Amino acid sequence: MNLQDAQDTIQAAGVFFSRSADATGAGRRQVVDSNWIVVDQTPSAGSPFGEIEAVLSAVKIGEPNPC
Repeated sequence: MNLQDAQDTIQAAGVFFSRSADATGAGRRQVVDSNWIVVDQTPSAGSPFGEIEAVLSAVKIGEPNPC
């Protein structure tokens, strides 16, 4: 799922502040969220979470990734 869709899903669950991170470790900022694909998340799927607790790790679409 792209980063924008993932953030929209989190907001639909009633949480309006999540974080994202560059999964490569390069520290790049996710400026255009729809150009990034989520490869990991904390907490894991199905776990309860609140504001600021959701962290989405992403790489740019087309980059190698573990998924």
